[in-house]
Amino acid sequence: MTASDPAEILEGPADARWAITCEHASEALPPGWSWPDADQHLLGTHWAIDLGIADLTRSLAARLEAPAVLAQFSRLLIDPNRHLSAGTLFRRHCDGGEVELNQQLSFDERQRRIRTCYEPFHAAVDAMIGSHPTADVLSMHSFTPVYEGGEPRWMEVGVLYDHDEALALALAACLEATGLRVAINEPYTGKGGLMHSASTHALRHGRLAVELEVRQDLATDPSQHDRLVSAIGAALSDPTLPTGRASA
Repeated sequence: MTASDPAEILEGPADARWAITCEHASEALPPGWSWPDADQHLLGTHWAIDLGIADLTRSLAARLEAPAVLAQFSRLLIDPNRHLSAGTLFRRHCDGGEVELNQQLSFDERQRRIRTCYEPFHAAVDAMIGSHPTADVLSMHSFTPVYEGGEPRWMEVGVLYDHDEALALALAACLEATGLRVAINEPYTGKGGLMHSASTHALRHGRLAVELEVRQDLATDPSQHDRLVSAIGAALSDPTLPTGRASA
């Protein structure tokens, strides 16, 4: 993997139970882009990257012996977890101000980001799922403990779903059995295109899809890392979870 690669690809056995995606794993900008001075305050924040989720995803993939694809570009350059028509594909405002990187984007600049980052990432995800016929799709994300001055978020893990409610409910129960505090379709919903990546690829291949949101104070705490990997890994390994493999 080089600085110009749009995706980090982790291999897994052909009979893997899960194929993992991580759409907001990096705050990097590929060669040809650089952060404007006005956007420097966004680096190291949840606006540019899902804090802590890349390392957690790598460890979880190793525990589960699962393949994974992690995006290697910031969501502020282009968000691979949004449809190409979404208004937040190129986020123009966040943290109470403008994102200078995304002001007055020309058609050609939008297409350059789509060709360089978005399309190669999704091609890698599609290839991963296609080559693992028994795998359902797991998307890994993290969320801030408090969002824009709101109430502290009590849940440690959110289980998000769009179409596959039975899987989400079963996985939430397995996670709760490990002692984690769990919410379903919180702090965000998986509906309305908000888990676009996993849902789209799963439907294309006849698989099930679920997204996990891990609270960032836990995801970034080294003392919590093994606990999270163990608990989430155990839940995802439960043999009673629904699977889409029969239709794959």
